[in-house]
Amino acid sequence: LPADHLYLVEGDPGAGKTTLSIQFLLEGLARGEKGLYITLSESGAEIDKIARSHGWNLTGLDVQELGHSIEAAMGDDHYTVFRPSDVELAETTKKILAMVETGKPRRVVIDSLSELRLLAHEPLRYRRQILGLKNYFSTRACTVMLLDDRTVQTSDLQPQSIAHGVIELDRMANEYGAERRRLRVAKLRGRAFRGGYHDFAIRTGGLVVFPRLASVREEKACENDGPALSGMPEFDTLLGGGLDRGTSTLLTGPAGTGKSTLAMKLVDAACRRGEKAAVFAFEESKRIMLSRAKALGIQYAQHLENGLLSFRHIVPAELSPGEFAALVREAVEKDGARLVVIDSLNGYLNSMPEEGFLTAQLHEVLGYLNGQGVVTVMVLAQRGMMGAGMTAPVDVSYLADTVVMLRHFEAFGAVHKAISVVKKRTGSHEETIRELLFTGGRLGVGKVLSDFRGVLTGVPVYTGTQEGLDHRGGDDGRD
Repeated sequence: LPADHLYLVEGDPGAGKTTLSIQFLLEGLARGEKGLYITLSESGAEIDKIARSHGWNLTGLDVQELGHSIEAAMGDDHYTVFRPSDVELAETTKKILAMVETGKPRRVVIDSLSELRLLAHEPLRYRRQILGLKNYFSTRACTVMLLDDRTVQTSDLQPQSIAHGVIELDRMANEYGAERRRLRVAKLRGRAFRGGYHDFAIRTGGLVVFPRLASVREEKACENDGPALSGMPEFDTLLGGGLDRGTSTLLTGPAGTGKSTLAMKLVDAACRRGEKAAVFAFEESKRIMLSRAKALGIQYAQHLENGLLSFRHIVPAELSPGEFAALVREAVEKDGARLVVIDSLNGYLNSMPEEGFLTAQLHEVLGYLNGQGVVTVMVLAQRGMMGAGMTAPVDVSYLADTVVMLRHFEAFGAVHKAISVVKKRTGSHEETIRELLFTGGRLGVGKVLSDFRGVLTGVPVYTGTQEGLDHRGGDDGRD
């Protein structure tokens, strides 16, 4: 915050205003700036209890309470000629200014404006009082934070118009899962700021804010070390030579077609090259993932032990989209991940408070990852199994640079799987349809299904012979 100005922090009860303000004052103490906390509603003991719950020590911070004097002022029995507001508002203001004159703090918090509003009774008196506080503090080397709990029935814009900056804290209760909190800088004079809502969480130790990735504009040049290969030559041929760095790939298809298994192969290939990978799993736990990898001959346990692989099991009901984006950014910038897997977008969709924002949120995440030169792999399960009834819960194919489609198809009394690349922005790709093979528990890509038509519909017509199907051959996935 630009120093020596007055700021307004608005939020419903429980949004985190008190925690934010104490954190603000303690940061000042750490920088050698004296702090003053004036509470008009809570007692000093309550403030100390809140601080101790975060592991904070308020030693050195001046906490003054005026709540008892205001409570007494609201009783009309004390006055026979004047209303309480005619006397007590001025008295309360004088006490606040006297505390500032005595302590000479560099940072001040006044909690909260609701009590001053009750004492003023009239909007004009209330505005004049806030304006008087602003004019007073403007002559002092002091940064002031006013807290307002929005307890009035109608929107009160008086303090917003006077304050140098306005920060809004929102707490939203979902129909299921943990409540979400978000922050918005509504106003900040003389300085550019990152607009829009940013998710935040209250943790032991204070507020943790997760800025939107759209705010991160720094890009990293892609390393000139060629495409990311899968370890399966036929699949790399389908892709036109592998996955280009700084691009996103969507693996889509109905349940059971091998999307997650294919993503696991891509992770294994990256780790074998010595590149770090990060997997964010919305459905599978770490135990199930390790069991599946072992059955496929993939050394996930070794990659985890060597620090080449990081695995995060995401619980959608407990995590906000902003916090998820922060985890992705941490995996790239702190852990050095060069491959990021999101498995699956169906789980990511469930983490959104509103479906309409999924593509906007995902666009920000993919834009950031592409700018960092990261290979991104997303898994999306379609509804339905075969035929024209298959649909996607959300259309994100236009966001991905490469789209790989997997399908079930029926032939000669058995269910087979097919794989094809239907889109690649960054170059040419093979336009054939190949069979996806699971031979001996291993994944591989077979020959071109040249004797079929209608494979992508799930109801193909076979134009070859039984012998041709039995000898389709291809890479069985063994290294």
